[in-house]
Parts: sequence; structure tokens; C-alpha cells
Amino acid sequence: MCGIVGYIGTQKAEPILINGLLRLEYRGYDSAGIATIENNGIKNIKNKGRVNDLLSVKGIENLKGTIGIGHTRWATHGKPSSENSHPHLDNSNTFAVVHNGIIENYAELRKDLESKGYHFLSETDTEVIPNLIHYFYNKSNLQGELKFLSAVNETCKMLKGSFALEIISSDYPDSMIVVRKDSPLVIGTSPTEHYISSDIPAILSFTKDFYLLNDLEFAYLSRNSIKFYDSALQEISKTATSIEWSAAAAEKDGFEDFMLKEIYEQPKSIRETIGSHIIKDGKCIIDGLDLSKEYLQTINKIFIVACGTAMHAGLACKTVLEQICEISTEVDIASEFRYRNPLINKNTLCIFISQSGETADTIAALKLAREKGAKTIAISNVIGSSISREADYTIYTHAGPEIAVASTKAYTAQIMLLDILALYLAETLEINLDKVEIIKKELLEIPSKVEECLALAPEVKEFANKVYKEKDIFFLGRGLDYSSSLEASLKLKEISYIHSDAYAAGELKHGPIALIENGITVIGILTVPHLVEKTVSNLQEVITRGAKTLIVTNQDLGDKKFDKVIRIPEASEYVSPILSIIPMQLFAYYISKEKGLDVDKPRNLAKSVTVE
Repeated sequence: MCGIVGYIGTQKAEPILINGLLRLEYRGYDSAGIATIENNGIKNIKNKGRVNDLLSVKGIENLKGTIGIGHTRWATHGKPSSENSHPHLDNSNTFAVVHNGIIENYAELRKDLESKGYHFLSETDTEVIPNLIHYFYNKSNLQGELKFLSAVNETCKMLKGSFALEIISSDYPDSMIVVRKDSPLVIGTSPTEHYISSDIPAILSFTKDFYLLNDLEFAYLSRNSIKFYDSALQEISKTATSIEWSAAAAEKDGFEDFMLKEIYEQPKSIRETIGSHIIKDGKCIIDGLDLSKEYLQTINKIFIVACGTAMHAGLACKTVLEQICEISTEVDIASEFRYRNPLINKNTLCIFISQSGETADTIAALKLAREKGAKTIAISNVIGSSISREADYTIYTHAGPEIAVASTKAYTAQIMLLDILALYLAETLEINLDKVEIIKKELLEIPSKVEECLALAPEVKEFANKVYKEKDIFFLGRGLDYSSSLEASLKLKEISYIHSDAYAAGELKHGPIALIENGITVIGILTVPHLVEKTVSNLQEVITRGAKTLIVTNQDLGDKKFDKVIRIPEASEYVSPILSIIPMQLFAYYISKEKGLDVDKPRNLAKSVTVE
């Protein structure tokens, strides 16, 4: 959840590190810091607060070093403070470390180091790492870079948990070591300099060529070379991957906020996701996925496993998979899935969704499914991410970098890709082909219909401005509209801090209706034709009790009276979740703006949740 950057090259490191940290602000953080190698040793500048606050810290203007590491911290062990900020140094100030992840056994490691005479300045789990490196370094009889490398390797053997590490040393002023385990890390490269980061967008303006590390692989970097080693410190070879995202895609491009930009990018991201997987003769083809009819006929259950918004995308596609592919489909929260001993075997197909490809709970659930013999498919937005290297197959959304913490364009791209996957499976099984052709035609029309939904922004804003001071808002829907209600409620919670809940409309009278009182706002989503009459009846129940109502629909509601009706384009229930969420994304955005909140970086949240 923290962000890390690093630089080794011929330029002054400080501005490059600051630039990279600013591009990682969307991950969520409460403090920041950088360390560079100067002529007189390691200089460490860090503080509580924002990245820009570092620029006023005394001494930063004197940094001249061309090697450095940087960090934005999201507090886990210890409150936000200067002492707990990264980078952390060992007692001799020989080694500096930044760390993304959690060291689960840090307390026992710290106690052992204290018994050896080491003392600690922070409450963090990270501070044990540079001191362990110092301990193993002093014990080593090796010489040269292998001594440094060996000390880092021995330290990693002691660590339980997840970590992505950048390490610099005053004894090796022209070198840096990086290593990862269950936390994201990429190395951008050019002939005379290298850039390290937890996320590609942070360094995309410097290079498009990246090395991707697997767990417990080490990179020993100098200005004009990189050597890679496995956990036995045997040298290995790696090939750089070219990433085709544009740096401009990670900029606001004239929009006031990244979230608003990303909401309006959805027609493009959906078109590109479609274009990557539906060819001109109408056949669904998914790059990298080759499942046979014989294999699919053995599948008796599909699991979709994810967290948060990605899990809601799975719920939005459960009906399509069951009704078109005729395979029982279950959607599960990753953090629950792995701890309930799910019934999985070789006849189970498991689909794992993660925008970043680094979501710790989802990756752990994927590993469990593989251990139990299931075939695994990862859906991600990031080429070369951890989840893509763990799964049997990976298929990519083409949303481009998503910077705002609250996901929008990745969510709709995930639904689109899951719908295409359902069509692919049905075509391979040679079943329900008439329905497949109808849905395929509808999917091709979705981008232009999303544009129509975006044109509804003034209507949505007008209603948002009337209710932004409310403390509670409720969402109702049935079937696929319930899954859209869950996502709409989450968006509102994430960026407006208004308490909101989503309920299956039929459950209203089984308890939640006790919360309805005069003047409260209830939002209904109605796009499933055979459920409209029932949902309208439930909405009448809240109106009778004094609720204000906002309705998002593409159905004929007759002469029923609601406070506001947002009419989205007509579409089948299978694809309507992509359309119905657009006004709700805008609704959350406009409420947050009216309240004067930070839309892109909501409190307590991080973009990439790389710890359990």
C-alpha cells in the first residue's frame, strides 16, 4: 500500500525521486521521505505529511547525489510521524532501506537484535531490515558486491510476510539492491540509468522498458548495468518488457481530478477492451486463453474471486456466466475465500480479478486454488503484475493507468471483459449461440451508450447538490441491479464519507426498512425488466415513509412518481450494469466535490492493497 521509488544514474536523484513520489500519491499515504548517497555518506530527509512538505525540510536543497530511494508510507506499525517515516537506516548509518509490505515477525527479530546491542528509533516493522543487513554484513567473510548481496539475502531469509525493498549503502556508493516478495516492484531501464518503483505510472515518463522481478529475485544495479540473482544467489538472465502506456495517460489532461478524467475515459477503455478480444468476423478471441471444449465440459463450477470494486464486477457478470454458459458460478471475497477451505478441485475454474494485479488477498486466494488443482484465470489491468505471473492464464483489460483511488474505468472494463469471457466460453462449448450473438451486438453498442450516460452529468449534479449534506443514503436493486447498487454505495462511501448501504430490494421489509425516516434519500436502480414491478413496490414503501427517491432506469415506470428519474439508454439486463453505474460514479464525484473533499485521495484508503 506504500509507494517506493528509486533512481541510479547520472542525474541529480532528488527531483526524480520527488517526481516519482508525487505520481504515487494516489496509493494513499501519511508521510514521505527520500535518502541519497552524498560524498559524506547517506543523507536521509523524511517527515510526516505530503510529498510537497519534504521540499521545506532543511537540507533537501543541498542534495547532489545521483543514487537515491524514496517512499510514501501508509501507516501500519506506528502512528504517522517523522520517526516512523521511511527511509530507515541501521545504527551505523551504513545502510538505508525503503519497504512496501508487512514484516509479520518483526517483534521477535527486533527483540533478538536488541539483545545483540542494536537500538531502534521508530515503532515500525521496517527498521529491523537495515539492522539485520548490518548484522549479516559484519559476519560475512565475502568481498565486493557479493558481501552486500549476501547480507541482503540472509536478511530476506529471516523475514516472514511481504516486502519490496530498495537498499543503498555508503560502502557501495555506486550500487543499489532491490528485491521483492509478495509486493509489487518494477525496474525501468535505459543505457545509463535505472528507475525503480512499486507502480509503472510513477516512472513511465522516463522509460517504457521494464524488468519484472519474481518473488525472491534480486537485482544488483549500477549506473550502466543490472545483474539478476535467484534466492541461491545464482546469476540469472531476464528480458525487459516494453509497456505501451503513454505517460500522458497518467496526467489529468485538463480535468480537475483524475477520477473525473477516468470516468470520461470509459468509452475509450471499453472500446479498447472490446477491440482486443472481438474480431471482425464476430468470433470472440481472447489473447493468451486457449480452453478446449473437452476441458470446459468437465467444469462443474466457476469461482470469481476478488476484493471491493473488482468483486462487484464479478457479481455483475455472475448471471451472464450461469445463463449463457450454463455453469454454476459463485462470487467470493478473496479475504474470506482463502480461509474457509473452499471446495475446489480439477473440475473448478477460478477467475481472479485485480486492477493492479498486486492485491495481496486475491493473489493468496489464487495460490490456494492452484494448490487444490483448479485451472486459474487472472484478470488485470497491469501487464507483468504479480497475479499474471501466478495464474495459468491472464487476460487484460485495456483501461490504461487508473490513478484515482476509487476505481471507475477499471470496473466497467472488468465487466466488459468478463462478459466477453462468458461469450468465449459459450462459443467454445457451442451452446446458446443465438443469445451469444444478441449479447455480442449489445456489447459493441456499449461505448456509445456510455457516452449518452455521461451526457446526463448535469442532471446528476443537480440532484447531488441537493443531498450532499446528508449523513445516510440507501441504494436498492434486485438481481443485477443489486450488484450495481453495491458498487454505487461503495463509491459514495469511498470519496464522500457519507454512510451508505445497498440492499436487495426484496429484503427491505426484513429489517432495513426500520432505518427509513422522513427526508432520507433512497436510490433505486431498475434495469431488469421482469423485476421492475417488484422493485417499484419496494420503492413505494420507502416513499410512504417520507424518503426522497432518485431512480436510475431504462425501463418504463408508467405513471409512478419519484423525486428524480435518470433515464439511461435501453440495453439488455446482461450489459446494463455498465450503463447504470455511470450516473452513480458521477453522483459520488459531485457530492465529494460539493463537500470540498480530496476526490482522488480519500482518507484511509490506498489504491493498491498489497497487505492482507
